[in-house]
Amino acid sequence: MRVSPDLTRIGGETRSSRALFAVPLVIILAVMVIDLNSPPTVHLGPFLIAAPAITASFAGAGGTAVIGALAVGAQIIIGVLQGGLSTANHEAQIVVLIVISGLVTSFRYATDRHRRRLSQVRSVAVAAQEVLLRPLPERIGELRIASLYLAADEEAQIGGDLYAAVRTEGATRLVIGDVRGKGLAAIGDAAVLIGAFQGSAYRNLSLPDIATHLNSAMCWNWRHVGGEERYFLESFVTAVVLDVYDDGPVTGMVNCGHPPPLRLHKGEIATLDVDEPAVPLGLEEPKERDYQVEMFRFEYGDLLVLHTDGVIEARDESGAFYPLPERLAGWKGGSPQSLVDYLHADLLRHTGGVVNDDAAIVVIARCA
Repeated sequence: MRVSPDLTRIGGETRSSRALFAVPLVIILAVMVIDLNSPPTVHLGPFLIAAPAITASFAGAGGTAVIGALAVGAQIIIGVLQGGLSTANHEAQIVVLIVISGLVTSFRYATDRHRRRLSQVRSVAVAAQEVLLRPLPERIGELRIASLYLAADEEAQIGGDLYAAVRTEGATRLVIGDVRGKGLAAIGDAAVLIGAFQGSAYRNLSLPDIATHLNSAMCWNWRHVGGEERYFLESFVTAVVLDVYDDGPVTGMVNCGHPPPLRLHKGEIATLDVDEPAVPLGLEEPKERDYQVEMFRFEYGDLLVLHTDGVIEARDESGAFYPLPERLAGWKGGSPQSLVDYLHADLLRHTGGVVNDDAAIVVIARCA
C-alpha cells in the first residue's frame, strides 16, 4: 500500500477541501460587511475566530494559517475604518485573533505530522503482512483460485487465519488454517506455519508427511518461543491440507480439526467430511500414522470452497450464525472470483459490516 500523496503534503489540502475554503472566506467577508455597517457599540470582530477554526477541520496547517492571516487582516481593516487601531478594544481583538489563529494552526500542523507518520507506519505494516500472507495466484497448475481475508483487527490486513498454495510433483497443494486467537499474537504463529508449508514444497512430501512436518514446526515454535506451559495448554492450529491431482478428477485431503470444505457440483452442495479427522496441529507430539488421507471427487466444473470458522461463526444482530451452505445455494454461478465477491458482500450484510473473528475463504476450480 502506497502512502497517499495528500497526507504527505505540508498543507494537507485535497481537491475536495479546496472548495470548502469558500466557507471561511464568506464568514470573513460577512463579518466585515456587517460590522462596518453596524453601530459603533456593536463589535462582531470576535466572530472572525470561526474562520481559522473551521478551516482546520478540513484543510492543513498551511491553509489554516492563510485563513488566520486573512481574518487578522479583516480585523485590522475594521479597526482602521471604525476609529483607528489605537483603541483598546480593537487592539485586544487583534491580539486575541492572532494568538488563537496561531494555536489552531499549530494544532493542525501537529495533526498533519501525526497523520504522515501513521501513514508511513501503516504502509510498512501492510508490506510486512503481505510478505507473511502472500496473495494466492489467480492460476496455479490446473487450478483457478480466488481468496478473501477479513481480519478482526481493523488496523490489520491479516491475523490468525492463513492459506497458501504450492506446486508439488503432479499436484497443486493447498493449506488453509486457523491459529487459536487473533490479532498480532496470532500473526507470528501463522507465519511459522506458512513458512514451514512453503519451505517444504521442494521435498515433495506426502500429505501425511506434510501434516507431520507442520505439526513439528508448530510444536518446535511454541516449545522454544512460547514456553512449555503455552505449548501444552494454549496453542493449536486447525488446518486442512489437500492435494488436487493433475491426472485425475480427485483430491486428497488431511483434516486436522478444521471446518470441512464444501464442494459445488452441478448445483448441489456437499460437505467433504473425513471419516478420521486428526487433532489440531500442535496439541501433541507429531506421529505420521495419526494423519489419514481421504479422497474426494473434484471434477471439471466443480468448485471447492475452503473456509475458516470465522465465516460460519459470524453472527448477525440476533446472534444467528452465517449459513454458508444455504447462501452458496443462492449463488447464480460463475468464476471463483465471482463466488468470493458474492460471499464477501453477503457475509458483511449478515454481520452488519464488522467481523468479530478473522475469516478466510479460498475458492478453487479446475481449469478446462
